[in-house]
Amino acid sequence: MLLRAAVVFGALASASGAMAAGGFTAGSDGLGDPMFPLAGNGGYDVANYSLTLDYTPSGNRLVGTVVITARATQNLSSFDLDFRMHDVTRLLVNGVPAAFSYAKEQELVVTPAAGLVQGKSFTVAVEYAGTPLVVTDPDQSIEGWVPTDDGAFVVNEPQGSPAWYPVNDNPRDKATYDFRVSVPEGLTVMANGVLVSETHSGGKATWVWRESDPMAPYLSTTTLGKFDLTKSTTSGIPTYVAVDPQLAKGQVLSKLGEAVNFYSSIYGPYPFNAVGAIVDSAKVVGYSLETQTKPNFPYVPDEATLVHELSHMWFGDSLTLGVWPDIWLHEGFATWSEWIWSERQGNKSAHQWFEQLYNTPAKDTAFWGPAVADFTDPALLFNGTVYYRGGMTLQALREKIGDLAFFQLLRDWATQNRYGTVTTAQFIAFAEKESGRDLTQFFKVWIFQAEKPAPGSW
Repeated sequence: MLLRAAVVFGALASASGAMAAGGFTAGSDGLGDPMFPLAGNGGYDVANYSLTLDYTPSGNRLVGTVVITARATQNLSSFDLDFRMHDVTRLLVNGVPAAFSYAKEQELVVTPAAGLVQGKSFTVAVEYAGTPLVVTDPDQSIEGWVPTDDGAFVVNEPQGSPAWYPVNDNPRDKATYDFRVSVPEGLTVMANGVLVSETHSGGKATWVWRESDPMAPYLSTTTLGKFDLTKSTTSGIPTYVAVDPQLAKGQVLSKLGEAVNFYSSIYGPYPFNAVGAIVDSAKVVGYSLETQTKPNFPYVPDEATLVHELSHMWFGDSLTLGVWPDIWLHEGFATWSEWIWSERQGNKSAHQWFEQLYNTPAKDTAFWGPAVADFTDPALLFNGTVYYRGGMTLQALREKIGDLAFFQLLRDWATQNRYGTVTTAQFIAFAEKESGRDLTQFFKVWIFQAEKPAPGSW
């Protein structure tokens, strides 16, 4: 649970006192995620990021000042930030210059002038200027700050955020965000949350956005370029839809409000203070991403893709995995969300989707494995298994416990874990509690075994 109280300044201890006595130690350089062990850092929790950025597309140059407000969770002699740009020009802790160095590709090691006291809030201001990076993941997909013809497509799952700002890059450390981004006149900046202001001066446009709900770092965005921006409301929620004028808008985006209202009816109230979509011409990326409040699409999405990403606002963005091997808690739920949308539209039912996929032969081990709960290879993070078998697990559970219990389970799972992080073990325990049934065998065959579940085995 993150501390979101008022900032307490001056949380310093004498360097000749407790630090010298050994009472202060360095925060860890990672949080031990099975896929990305260096993602995130120990010793502190972040409450807020305030990003002031100035980007020049013609030279792909980013100038930034990021102020991080955090709380020490131990007596800190030093701590790390995740940052892949080795272009820091100045770094302050509580307004005082601090020493810094680089290590292990993404570690920015910060040593303040004096120790930071456990339980006290502190601020870190990082100034930098250079070229933001494109990160290639183990599965060869790209993320981070991806240049486009007129700007940048900014997506971060799972490790792209440190490519453009210093961050505690772990989904367990959610925070609020403030963005102030300046770009050449004529360009639009789309970031998370609500648009606070848009100003124009001296050939520059400055866009200010605020995400006041907790957000995992990989869900942040500042996608920018030439866009046709439409502002409206969806059931009273500010709605922003930005479409690259190079692309034909079509009719699919008109389904956004209907989809939000539908998922609100079954998963509980929409969890954020804004909603929308960013549709850019960025085919080199090759995938869409559920950036919080405004999914990023590298081309005009079809209906299934649109509703998939919007359903992630509940399962993935508000309710978020604690470790990356639990990715099925995002993608399996979003895949099933496509199926229930189809069913409620009078098209193929979720049961029919299940039957179609279940007919995949058991010998197709690439389809059925590895087990959904056994993803440790980062190259397999977005393997089809987490999508299809994850979705099938939910439909099988629906048919086992019945619609009344199943839909109540999904709603309670989403609302009771709002803005939190979750695990597979928690979902299993929750499903058993909500249904009042022993589901040990069910989850054994659907989650913990790699082989195709045999008929009648669950």
